Amino acid sequence: MMPSSGHPLRRGALYGLAAAALFGASAPLAKLLLNDAGPLVLAGLLYLGAGIGLTVAKPAVGRRRFPAEAPLRRGDLPLLVGLTVAGGIAGPILMLVGLTRVSGVTGSLLLNLEGPMTTIVALALFGEHLGRREAAGAALVFLGAAVLSYGPGSIRAEPWGVLAIAAACACWAVDNNLTQRLSLRDPVSVVQWKTLAAGLCMSSIAVVTGSTFPRGRVLVATLVIGALSYGVSVLLDLYALRLLGAAREAAFFATAPFVGAIVAIPLLGERFTVSDSAAAGLMIAGVVVLLLARHSHRHVHDGLVHDHLHVHDEHHGHEHDGPAIEPHAHPHHHDPIEHEHPHVSDTHHRHRH
Repeated sequence: MMPSSGHPLRRGALYGLAAAALFGASAPLAKLLLNDAGPLVLAGLLYLGAGIGLTVAKPAVGRRRFPAEAPLRRGDLPLLVGLTVAGGIAGPILMLVGLTRVSGVTGSLLLNLEGPMTTIVALALFGEHLGRREAAGAALVFLGAAVLSYGPGSIRAEPWGVLAIAAACACWAVDNNLTQRLSLRDPVSVVQWKTLAAGLCMSSIAVVTGSTFPRGRVLVATLVIGALSYGVSVLLDLYALRLLGAAREAAFFATAPFVGAIVAIPLLGERFTVSDSAAAGLMIAGVVVLLLARHSHRHVHDGLVHDHLHVHDEHHGHEHDGPAIEPHAHPHHHDPIEHEHPHVSDTHHRHRH
Protein backbone atom coordinates (compact mmCIF):
# COMPACT_ATOMS: atom_id res chain seq x y z
CA MET A 1 0.00 0.00 0.00
CA MET A 2 3.02 2.30 0.14
CA PRO A 3 2.98 5.25 -2.29
CA SER A 4 6.59 4.65 -3.40
CA SER A 5 6.45 0.89 -4.10
CA GLY A 6 6.27 0.18 -7.83
CA HIS A 7 4.73 1.94 -10.80
CA PRO A 8 1.29 3.47 -10.01
CA LEU A 9 -0.36 1.93 -13.10
CA ARG A 10 0.86 -1.58 -12.30
CA ARG A 11 -0.04 -1.28 -8.63
CA GLY A 12 -3.44 0.18 -9.43
CA ALA A 13 -4.11 -2.60 -11.92
CA LEU A 14 -3.08 -5.21 -9.36
CA TYR A 15 -5.42 -3.75 -6.74
CA GLY A 16 -8.26 -3.42 -9.24
CA LEU A 17 -7.90 -7.00 -10.52
CA ALA A 18 -7.61 -8.38 -6.96
CA ALA A 19 -10.74 -6.45 -5.95
CA ALA A 20 -12.58 -7.82 -8.98
CA ALA A 21 -11.46 -11.37 -8.17
CA LEU A 22 -12.75 -11.19 -4.60
CA PHE A 23 -16.03 -9.60 -5.66
CA GLY A 24 -16.53 -11.93 -8.61
CA ALA A 25 -16.01 -14.99 -6.43
CA SER A 26 -18.87 -13.85 -4.19
CA ALA A 27 -21.51 -14.20 -6.94
CA PRO A 28 -21.70 -18.04 -7.06
CA LEU A 29 -21.29 -18.20 -3.27
CA ALA A 30 -24.15 -15.73 -2.78
CA LYS A 31 -26.28 -17.78 -5.18
CA LEU A 32 -25.94 -20.75 -2.81
CA LEU A 33 -26.89 -18.57 0.17
CA LEU A 34 -30.07 -17.32 -1.54
CA ASN A 35 -31.68 -20.64 -0.56
CA ASP A 36 -31.60 -19.46 3.06
CA ALA A 37 -32.02 -15.67 2.76
CA GLY A 38 -33.80 -13.23 0.47
CA PRO A 39 -31.83 -10.79 -1.72
CA LEU A 40 -32.40 -7.76 0.54
CA VAL A 41 -31.41 -9.66 3.71
CA LEU A 42 -28.37 -11.13 1.97
CA ALA A 43 -27.20 -7.76 0.66
CA GLY A 44 -27.58 -6.17 4.10
CA LEU A 45 -25.64 -8.95 5.82
CA LEU A 46 -22.86 -8.91 3.23
CA TYR A 47 -22.34 -5.17 3.78
CA LEU A 48 -22.51 -5.61 7.56
CA GLY A 49 -19.93 -8.40 7.34
CA ALA A 50 -17.66 -6.05 5.42
CA GLY A 51 -17.99 -3.25 7.96
CA ILE A 52 -17.60 -5.52 10.98
CA GLY A 53 -14.62 -7.29 9.43
CA LEU A 54 -12.76 -4.05 8.76
CA THR A 55 -13.60 -2.70 12.21
CA VAL A 56 -12.15 -5.81 13.86
CA ALA A 57 -9.15 -6.18 11.55
CA LYS A 58 -7.87 -2.60 11.51
CA PRO A 59 -6.55 -2.45 15.10
CA ALA A 60 -5.35 -6.07 14.88
CA VAL A 61 -3.24 -5.39 11.79
CA GLY A 62 -1.85 -2.20 13.27
CA ARG A 63 -0.07 0.78 11.75
CA ARG A 64 2.85 -1.27 10.43
CA ARG A 65 0.70 -2.32 7.48
CA PHE A 66 -1.57 0.73 7.44
CA PRO A 67 0.43 3.95 7.88
CA ALA A 68 -1.39 6.94 9.29
CA GLU A 69 -3.61 8.20 6.46
CA ALA A 70 -5.32 11.54 6.13
CA PRO A 71 -8.41 11.36 8.38
CA LEU A 72 -11.97 11.97 7.30
CA ARG A 73 -13.12 15.52 7.98
CA ARG A 74 -16.48 17.21 8.47
CA GLY A 75 -16.32 18.59 4.94
CA ASP A 76 -16.27 15.00 3.59
CA LEU A 77 -19.74 14.26 4.98
CA PRO A 78 -21.69 15.23 1.81
CA LEU A 79 -19.53 12.88 -0.29
CA LEU A 80 -19.88 10.08 2.27
CA VAL A 81 -23.65 10.44 2.39
CA GLY A 82 -23.84 10.66 -1.40
CA LEU A 83 -21.81 7.52 -2.11
CA THR A 84 -23.62 5.56 0.63
CA VAL A 85 -27.09 6.53 -0.59
CA ALA A 86 -26.21 6.06 -4.27
CA GLY A 87 -24.10 2.90 -4.14
CA GLY A 88 -25.05 1.25 -0.88
CA ILE A 89 -28.81 1.81 -0.75
CA ALA A 90 -30.40 3.07 -3.99
CA GLY A 91 -28.30 0.89 -6.29
CA PRO A 92 -29.04 -2.48 -4.63
CA ILE A 93 -32.75 -1.70 -4.18
CA LEU A 94 -33.16 -0.61 -7.81
CA MET A 95 -31.30 -3.73 -8.92
CA LEU A 96 -33.61 -6.00 -6.90
CA VAL A 97 -36.70 -4.25 -8.30
CA GLY A 98 -35.38 -4.52 -11.84
CA LEU A 99 -34.35 -8.18 -11.62
CA THR A 100 -37.94 -9.16 -10.78
CA ARG A 101 -39.10 -7.66 -14.11
CA VAL A 102 -36.49 -8.96 -16.56
CA SER A 103 -35.05 -12.36 -17.40
CA GLY A 104 -31.76 -13.55 -15.95
CA VAL A 105 -29.96 -13.09 -19.28
CA THR A 106 -31.26 -9.56 -19.71
CA GLY A 107 -30.43 -8.66 -16.12
CA SER A 108 -26.85 -9.92 -16.45
CA LEU A 109 -26.30 -7.95 -19.64
CA LEU A 110 -27.83 -4.78 -18.22
CA LEU A 111 -25.69 -4.94 -15.06
CA ASN A 112 -22.61 -4.62 -17.27
CA LEU A 113 -23.65 -0.99 -17.85
CA GLU A 114 -21.91 -0.07 -14.58
CA GLY A 115 -18.42 -0.09 -16.09
CA PRO A 116 -19.14 2.07 -19.15
CA MET A 117 -21.33 4.41 -17.08
CA THR A 118 -18.55 4.84 -14.52
CA THR A 119 -16.13 5.71 -17.30
CA ILE A 120 -18.58 8.13 -18.96
CA VAL A 121 -19.28 9.96 -15.67
CA ALA A 122 -15.54 10.15 -14.91
CA LEU A 123 -14.74 11.60 -18.33
CA ALA A 124 -17.74 13.92 -18.64
CA LEU A 125 -18.09 15.28 -15.10
CA PHE A 126 -14.88 14.65 -13.14
CA GLY A 127 -12.12 15.73 -15.51
CA GLU A 128 -10.56 12.33 -16.23
CA HIS A 129 -9.05 11.34 -19.56
CA LEU A 130 -8.44 8.17 -21.57
CA GLY A 131 -6.19 7.98 -24.62
CA ARG A 132 -7.31 6.09 -27.72
CA ARG A 133 -5.44 2.92 -26.77
CA GLU A 134 -6.75 3.03 -23.21
CA ALA A 135 -10.31 3.58 -24.42
CA ALA A 136 -9.91 0.63 -26.79
CA GLY A 137 -8.59 -1.55 -23.95
CA ALA A 138 -11.50 -0.60 -21.71
CA ALA A 139 -13.96 -1.31 -24.53
CA LEU A 140 -12.49 -4.82 -24.99
CA VAL A 141 -12.95 -5.59 -21.28
CA PHE A 142 -16.54 -4.28 -21.25
CA LEU A 143 -17.33 -6.28 -24.39
CA GLY A 144 -15.89 -9.40 -22.80
CA ALA A 145 -18.07 -8.89 -19.72
CA ALA A 146 -21.14 -8.58 -21.94
CA VAL A 147 -20.27 -11.76 -23.86
CA LEU A 148 -19.65 -13.62 -20.60
CA SER A 149 -23.04 -12.60 -19.22
CA TYR A 150 -24.92 -13.69 -22.32
CA GLY A 151 -26.10 -17.26 -22.48
CA PRO A 152 -28.97 -19.38 -23.73
CA GLY A 153 -32.33 -18.46 -22.29
CA SER A 154 -35.33 -16.30 -22.91
CA ILE A 155 -34.72 -12.57 -23.12
CA ARG A 156 -37.64 -11.04 -21.26
CA ALA A 157 -37.70 -7.42 -20.23
CA GLU A 158 -40.37 -5.05 -19.00
CA PRO A 159 -39.55 -1.37 -19.63
CA TRP A 160 -39.66 -0.50 -15.91
CA GLY A 161 -37.31 -3.38 -15.15
CA VAL A 162 -34.80 -2.20 -17.73
CA LEU A 163 -35.00 1.37 -16.42
CA ALA A 164 -34.57 0.20 -12.82
CA ILE A 165 -31.40 -1.78 -13.57
CA ALA A 166 -30.00 1.00 -15.74
CA ALA A 167 -30.69 3.43 -12.89
CA ALA A 168 -28.94 1.07 -10.46
CA CYS A 169 -25.86 1.05 -12.69
CA ALA A 170 -25.99 4.85 -12.87
CA CYS A 171 -26.09 4.97 -9.05
CA TRP A 172 -23.01 2.75 -8.84
CA ALA A 173 -21.26 4.89 -11.45
CA VAL A 174 -21.88 7.96 -9.28
CA ASP A 175 -20.77 5.97 -6.20
CA ASN A 176 -17.49 4.98 -7.88
CA ASN A 177 -16.70 8.55 -8.87
CA LEU A 178 -17.63 10.01 -5.48
CA THR A 179 -15.52 7.34 -3.78
CA GLN A 180 -12.60 8.33 -6.01
CA ARG A 181 -12.92 11.89 -4.72
CA LEU A 182 -12.38 10.52 -1.20
CA SER A 183 -9.59 8.11 -2.17
CA LEU A 184 -6.91 10.32 -0.60
CA ARG A 185 -8.59 9.97 2.81
CA ASP A 186 -8.08 6.95 5.07
CA PRO A 187 -9.44 4.13 2.84
CA VAL A 188 -10.38 1.86 5.75
CA SER A 189 -12.47 4.62 7.36
CA VAL A 190 -14.24 5.38 4.05
CA VAL A 191 -15.11 1.71 3.48
CA GLN A 192 -16.18 1.25 7.12
CA TRP A 193 -18.59 4.18 6.82
CA LYS A 194 -20.04 2.99 3.53
CA THR A 195 -20.48 -0.68 4.40
CA LEU A 196 -21.83 -0.20 7.92
CA ALA A 197 -24.27 2.54 6.90
CA ALA A 198 -25.53 0.60 3.86
CA GLY A 199 -25.69 -2.69 5.78
CA LEU A 200 -27.66 -1.20 8.67
CA CYS A 201 -30.06 0.57 6.31
CA MET A 202 -30.84 -2.50 4.17
CA SER A 203 -31.06 -4.78 7.20
CA SER A 204 -33.48 -2.34 8.84
CA ILE A 205 -35.65 -2.34 5.71
CA ALA A 206 -35.59 -6.14 5.76
CA VAL A 207 -36.72 -6.20 9.41
CA VAL A 208 -39.55 -3.72 8.77
CA THR A 209 -40.77 -5.72 5.77
CA GLY A 210 -40.80 -8.94 7.80
CA SER A 211 -37.98 -10.71 5.98
CA THR A 212 -36.48 -13.85 7.51
CA PHE A 213 -32.82 -13.78 8.57
CA PRO A 214 -30.57 -16.86 8.42
CA ARG A 215 -29.03 -18.35 11.55
CA GLY A 216 -26.07 -20.43 12.60
CA ARG A 217 -23.54 -21.45 9.98
CA VAL A 218 -25.35 -19.69 7.13
CA LEU A 219 -25.28 -16.38 9.02
CA VAL A 220 -21.58 -16.78 9.83
CA ALA A 221 -20.77 -17.76 6.23
CA THR A 222 -22.61 -14.71 4.90
CA LEU A 223 -20.73 -12.34 7.21
CA VAL A 224 -17.36 -13.93 6.31
CA ILE A 225 -18.06 -13.68 2.58
CA GLY A 226 -19.08 -10.05 3.11
CA ALA A 227 -15.84 -9.32 5.00
CA LEU A 228 -13.73 -10.63 2.11
CA SER A 229 -15.76 -10.01 -1.06
CA TYR A 230 -17.19 -6.65 -0.01
CA GLY A 231 -14.86 -5.38 2.73
CA VAL A 232 -11.40 -6.31 1.44
CA SER A 233 -12.58 -6.05 -2.17
CA VAL A 234 -13.96 -2.52 -1.80
CA LEU A 235 -10.82 -1.50 0.14
CA LEU A 236 -8.53 -2.73 -2.65
CA ASP A 237 -10.80 -1.07 -5.19
CA LEU A 238 -10.48 2.23 -3.36
CA TYR A 239 -6.69 1.99 -3.61
CA ALA A 240 -7.14 1.33 -7.33
CA LEU A 241 -9.36 4.42 -7.60
CA ARG A 242 -6.68 6.44 -5.82
CA LEU A 243 -3.94 5.35 -8.22
CA LEU A 244 -5.84 5.12 -11.52
CA GLY A 245 -8.93 7.28 -11.37
CA ALA A 246 -12.46 5.94 -11.87
CA ALA A 247 -12.34 5.56 -15.67
CA ARG A 248 -9.41 3.12 -15.70
CA GLU A 249 -10.46 1.37 -12.49
CA ALA A 250 -13.85 0.55 -14.01
CA ALA A 251 -12.17 -1.43 -16.79
CA PHE A 252 -10.06 -3.55 -14.44
CA PHE A 253 -12.98 -4.17 -12.06
CA ALA A 254 -15.17 -5.25 -14.99
CA THR A 255 -13.22 -8.54 -15.03
CA ALA A 256 -15.18 -9.65 -11.93
CA PRO A 257 -17.78 -11.71 -13.89
CA PHE A 258 -14.96 -13.83 -15.38
CA VAL A 259 -13.75 -14.79 -11.90
CA GLY A 260 -17.33 -15.59 -10.91
CA ALA A 261 -17.65 -17.88 -13.92
CA ILE A 262 -14.41 -19.71 -13.00
CA VAL A 263 -15.52 -20.21 -9.38
CA ALA A 264 -18.96 -21.42 -10.51
CA ILE A 265 -17.45 -24.37 -12.41
CA PRO A 266 -16.53 -26.51 -9.35
CA LEU A 267 -18.99 -24.87 -6.97
CA LEU A 268 -22.19 -25.02 -9.01
CA GLY A 269 -21.24 -27.72 -11.50
CA GLU A 270 -21.28 -25.34 -14.45
CA ARG A 271 -19.17 -25.73 -17.61
CA PHE A 272 -16.74 -23.44 -19.40
CA THR A 273 -18.28 -22.71 -22.81
CA VAL A 274 -17.00 -21.34 -26.10
CA SER A 275 -18.51 -17.92 -25.27
CA ASP A 276 -16.69 -18.00 -21.92
CA SER A 277 -13.40 -18.58 -23.76
CA ALA A 278 -14.16 -15.71 -26.15
CA ALA A 279 -14.99 -13.43 -23.24
CA ALA A 280 -11.77 -14.40 -21.47
CA GLY A 281 -9.76 -13.60 -24.60
CA LEU A 282 -11.37 -10.17 -24.95
CA MET A 283 -10.81 -9.34 -21.28
CA ILE A 284 -7.19 -10.47 -21.28
CA ALA A 285 -6.51 -8.48 -24.45
CA GLY A 286 -8.14 -5.40 -22.93
CA VAL A 287 -6.14 -5.65 -19.69
CA VAL A 288 -2.88 -6.07 -21.65
CA VAL A 289 -3.68 -3.00 -23.78
CA LEU A 290 -4.40 -0.96 -20.64
CA LEU A 291 -1.17 -2.07 -18.98
CA LEU A 292 0.96 -1.32 -22.05
CA ALA A 293 -0.62 2.07 -22.80
CA ARG A 294 1.39 5.10 -21.73
CA HIS A 295 -0.11 8.57 -21.47
CA SER A 296 2.56 11.27 -21.40
CA HIS A 297 2.65 14.94 -22.38
CA ARG A 298 3.75 18.26 -20.97
CA HIS A 299 1.22 19.48 -18.41
CA VAL A 300 0.83 22.14 -15.73
CA HIS A 301 -0.01 21.62 -12.05
CA ASP A 302 -1.71 24.59 -10.41
CA GLY A 303 -0.95 25.52 -6.81
CA LEU A 304 -2.87 23.30 -4.41
CA VAL A 305 -3.24 22.66 -0.67
CA HIS A 306 -4.53 19.26 0.46
CA ASP A 307 -3.89 16.35 2.83
CA HIS A 308 -3.01 12.77 1.92
CA LEU A 309 -0.47 9.97 2.40
CA HIS A 310 2.69 10.77 0.41
CA VAL A 311 6.44 10.50 0.08
CA HIS A 312 8.81 13.25 -1.02
CA ASP A 313 8.86 12.86 -4.79
CA GLU A 314 8.78 15.34 -7.68
CA HIS A 315 5.27 16.41 -6.65
CA HIS A 316 6.03 16.68 -2.93
CA GLY A 317 9.14 18.75 -2.32
CA HIS A 318 8.03 20.63 0.80
CA GLU A 319 10.10 21.00 3.95
CA HIS A 320 9.46 19.68 7.46
CA ASP A 321 10.44 20.78 10.94
CA GLY A 322 12.76 17.96 11.98
CA PRO A 323 13.08 14.47 10.44
CA ALA A 324 10.11 13.08 8.50
CA ILE A 325 9.22 9.39 8.49
CA GLU A 326 7.81 8.38 5.11
CA PRO A 327 5.15 7.77 4.04
CA HIS A 328 3.21 10.29 6.08
CA ALA A 329 0.08 12.42 5.82
CA HIS A 330 -0.40 16.10 6.67
CA PRO A 331 -1.80 19.23 4.99
CA HIS A 332 0.78 20.47 2.48
CA HIS A 333 1.12 22.92 -0.37
CA HIS A 334 1.93 22.10 -3.99
CA ASP A 335 3.76 24.83 -5.86
CA PRO A 336 2.76 25.36 -9.51
CA ILE A 337 4.90 23.20 -11.77
CA GLU A 338 5.11 22.34 -15.46
CA HIS A 339 6.71 19.06 -16.53
CA GLU A 340 6.25 15.89 -18.58
CA HIS A 341 6.02 12.27 -17.43
CA PRO A 342 3.71 9.23 -17.86
CA HIS A 343 0.60 9.64 -15.73
CA VAL A 344 -3.03 8.63 -15.28
CA SER A 345 -6.08 10.60 -14.12
CA ASP A 346 -5.33 10.49 -10.41
CA THR A 347 -6.09 13.42 -8.10
CA HIS A 348 -2.91 15.24 -9.12
CA HIS A 349 -3.56 14.95 -12.86
CA ARG A 350 -7.01 16.29 -13.75
CA HIS A 351 -5.80 18.77 -16.35
CA ARG A 352 -7.27 19.68 -19.71
CA HIS A 353 -6.36 17.76 -22.89
